[in-house]
Amino acid sequence: MSVPILLAVTGAPWEADVVRRAERAPGIRVVRRCVDIADVMAAAASGQARAVLLADDLPRLTSDAVAALHARRIAVVALVDPSENGEPFGTEDRLSRMGIERILPADVSPEDLGRAITDAVESGPPVSASHFAGGFVPLTPETAGNPPPVYSQGSGQVIAVWGPTGAPGRTTVAVGLASELAVKGVPTLLADADVYGGTVAQLLGMLDETSGLAAAARSAASGSLDMAMLAKHARQVDPHLLVLTGLSRADRWTELRPAAVESIWSTARMLAPYTVVDVGFCIETDEEISFDSLAPRRNGATLATLEEADEVIVVGTADPVGLTRLIRAIHELRAVVPSVSLRVVVNRIRSGALGSSPADAVAEALNQYAGVQAAALLPYDQSAVDAAMTHGRTLADSAKSSKLRKSLQALATTLAKELTA
Repeated sequence: MSVPILLAVTGAPWEADVVRRAERAPGIRVVRRCVDIADVMAAAASGQARAVLLADDLPRLTSDAVAALHARRIAVVALVDPSENGEPFGTEDRLSRMGIERILPADVSPEDLGRAITDAVESGPPVSASHFAGGFVPLTPETAGNPPPVYSQGSGQVIAVWGPTGAPGRTTVAVGLASELAVKGVPTLLADADVYGGTVAQLLGMLDETSGLAAAARSAASGSLDMAMLAKHARQVDPHLLVLTGLSRADRWTELRPAAVESIWSTARMLAPYTVVDVGFCIETDEEISFDSLAPRRNGATLATLEEADEVIVVGTADPVGLTRLIRAIHELRAVVPSVSLRVVVNRIRSGALGSSPADAVAEALNQYAGVQAAALLPYDQSAVDAAMTHGRTLADSAKSSKLRKSLQALATTLAKELTA
């Protein structure tokens, strides 16, 4: 039985030749010709095709569209100019970063075309490739025009910092952890992916009119995101620390689509050994049961980050309300992301709300109701936090001897040892 396909090569210089080859190709049959990606998505939603054959310059083609087609179990095959030589950062590389699994020259024979499409359909959606990381490549005038070198020190680590509602100190921990890793001479990327109200830029004294993460997401959607481009979208605040600033307004959350966010973290693994991501509190998935399953998801970026992360730091507050929220959040996280590897950090440890031995009270509650032990207990040190915020600097710069800074330093040391073991 022949495979029904959609053909979207309108406007390509070799359109007529491709149409003739597709009509003669064994094992496939063209059920509809489409003019752009919106036409392709509409036809795909009707369930009349199992594959799409498209031109490399199809208008409005993005990684989100490719991911949506894969979600419908539709294979995507692209045709490129026969003169394309597969050089780095070329057309084929761009299409591959979009997630397209088969890329063929436009002058492919009918037999090879039919075989490639049939194989793509039988293979199903592509498997994510491994990404290898190494040193840090900040963008400089000397390196701006050259592709960054390839490193072989292993796979970069993505660390997500998450926690329940109530402002438990997620951003303080994320900034502190990233800065401490950088102080150790470890190249680190800090990203603000909080779709409800990211404040990393404000804490570090940056103007945030332009969101580095949103710009990287646009590059990822178009297939043009690579290490140099990601470094260009980030801002260098220390010799070993780059920052991807977050959304300037919460209503811009639609700019962070899950497919693009996953691509950013994959590229970040190649850019730096450690990527620390500050994510929003909400991981509800109720919107996924709506009629339009391809509609944007408010919490999609957060869920994609938690699923991609090698380690999730769960931050809670050391008071009765904060501990209750923390314990519930741990169970919720395990239910939503069953494969999660988490460690718990309890912030603002102080005597009073939990009695004279707050550390013991925290340990007992976490062990009894969540079955975990705290990886770190961070002291309540408001003066150190105020000093850092006042000067727009990290604790390592503004409060080197503070108890909070030393606790974050110890957490970074432990984390680096365990993740590289």
